[in-house]
Amino acid sequence: MLASDPQAVLVIAPHPDDETLGCGGTVLRHIQRGDRVHWVIVTAVKTSHGFSEERVRSRDAEIDAVARAYGFVGVHRLNFPTMTLDTVPKGDLVGALGRIVKDTAAQMLYVPYRNDAHTDHAAVFDAAAACAKTFRYPSVRSVRAYETLSETEFGIRPDDPGFRPNLFIDITDQLEKKLEIMGIFASELGPFPFPRSEVTLRALAQLRGSQSGVMAAEAFMLLKEIQ
Repeated sequence: MLASDPQAVLVIAPHPDDETLGCGGTVLRHIQRGDRVHWVIVTAVKTSHGFSEERVRSRDAEIDAVARAYGFVGVHRLNFPTMTLDTVPKGDLVGALGRIVKDTAAQMLYVPYRNDAHTDHAAVFDAAAACAKTFRYPSVRSVRAYETLSETEFGIRPDDPGFRPNLFIDITDQLEKKLEIMGIFASELGPFPFPRSEVTLRALAQLRGSQSGVMAAEAFMLLKEIQ
């Protein structure tokens, strides 16, 4: 369940679209109930890293359109190089993310699953975990890990027990809007059986719904909760 009082919520996405894939419906619920939701985008595509100017412009346009569609109170772009976060000093990531946690007085963090196939996700999780220490970031009361289609289900580490959700949020009323917003990321979508497809997104929401007795749901691993 979402908290009863308005919350300051930080949705941390290694890449634009992770937030929608993993918790887009839940984000919509937070915003609809009056929570102050901030979007943190950790990486960026840049011409200096081999991306075309057209790709940079189209990604910026997607981010602007998605931010408007959700109605975030803040969008924080950290602009670390995409696909290479494992080469960035952890202290740099923690410092950048920690400043946002403190500036927003974030009470709830949504983070990627630690053992996703993409190394960027692991780096972001580790930085976020460092920003959940109560003695340094006392505002943080809850940390929830989301699953990201095309990353979480493709993790094959033999020591990983897998994504095992213990929190389900009903997004029956938000699913269509989530799919509409995901459609803004046109370059990230593909036809089924590509994992980032409308068919797969809807199927996962229905699967998580069947596990929790509703028509559609998003699933999380609740990692920290202070009541």
